[in-house]
Amino acid sequence: MIRISDRFPRYEQFDPKVPVWCITPNAGRCIHRFFDTPPFSPSGRYAAVLRLPFEDRLPAPGDTAQVVLIDLQEGGEKVVAETRGWETQMGANLNWGPDDHTLLFNDVDTQTWTGHVVKLDPLTGKAARLDGGIYQASPDGKWISSSSMERMRRTQYGYGIVLPDEHTPRNLGAPDDDGLFITNVETGERKLVFSLADAVKLIPELVEADLEQWEIYGFHSKWNPQGDRLIFTVRRFLKRHPERFDLLSHGALRFDVFTIRPDGSDPHNAVPSICWIRGGHHINFFPDGKNLSMNLGAFAEGLRFYRVGYDGAGLRPMHYDVPGSGHPTIHPDGRHILTDSYVGEKVAFGDGTVPLRWVDRESWREQTAVRIGVVTEPKPVSALRVDPHPAWDRSWRWVAFNGVMGDNTRRVFVADFAPLLG
Repeated sequence: MIRISDRFPRYEQFDPKVPVWCITPNAGRCIHRFFDTPPFSPSGRYAAVLRLPFEDRLPAPGDTAQVVLIDLQEGGEKVVAETRGWETQMGANLNWGPDDHTLLFNDVDTQTWTGHVVKLDPLTGKAARLDGGIYQASPDGKWISSSSMERMRRTQYGYGIVLPDEHTPRNLGAPDDDGLFITNVETGERKLVFSLADAVKLIPELVEADLEQWEIYGFHSKWNPQGDRLIFTVRRFLKRHPERFDLLSHGALRFDVFTIRPDGSDPHNAVPSICWIRGGHHINFFPDGKNLSMNLGAFAEGLRFYRVGYDGAGLRPMHYDVPGSGHPTIHPDGRHILTDSYVGEKVAFGDGTVPLRWVDRESWREQTAVRIGVVTEPKPVSALRVDPHPAWDRSWRWVAFNGVMGDNTRRVFVADFAPLLG
């Protein structure tokens, strides 16, 4: 159960509709992981965040960030580890394991320039190394899913780990030794369950294509709440493209969203690339674990909230007039959507602040639960942006998010949504 210490200052700018606390009031430069994973420990007592060493440039190979453990009940914080396996959007992909004694994150061995997972007891300091990488832990904390963290910046900066260019693998075609990996947290056993060679067989445009003309990579992997199915996204671009890193910013990428069981069975191309012609982003599972939500641009007016079955059935907008934005999640009450917005989206306020949007799916009316700043300066590249990434705790009452209070540094906040949930 989460209890927030009175030592944490309240955030009261723009009259939030829910109580909000800043849980990183000291040095700043902190982010939590992403909108699909809470930073809260299984008991709810702690939060784990990453403290960036700087905010005005992208990390170089070997740059070190800090893993910070926050005692929500007592109000203190301490640095429990350092890592060289991080980027600016999702940090080191900090995930909790099955209990408060298991914290999982990426690191890099700078002697060999290889990535690995650190399995840390943040309360005692005991640590072990697991092969491969971590993108997300399963809901019970017993399994890790990941594509190649080393290759992620080939398609987009901010989400993987940084190695020297000459140590960053490149995929020409669809290799059979890269794809979706599952790791046993207890034993460290790691298995490739769905290769990119398997994936391209379910991409209609590639069935008879010359695969050697494409670079093909895995990216997001996300567990459903039941732990019996995952989202796995595959990205590709023509190899003749002159850029070799961060292809998202060049509009050269094509996307396919797969769902699959943890053993690699029953794969489906739920949202094929043909559906992304007008853009879109941020797929997530509904609480039922059988449907997906996302933003998709099927209208001239811009993005809408969409719903689709895990097998690709029933792709449709949830509402034709309400704009999509940011990083949406569906609450288990079935009635509400929580999302944020990018600073340049129409629902933002135009002054460097954005809303945490609370959308009622019965009336399709919405209110701004919290308004928060998201701009730090200087910001020379998109990957240095501050996304709130609102993420629910396991009880679906508390929300963690990133923001900026006007002091030009990233901080992490916690909001109690009980007043809006009744």
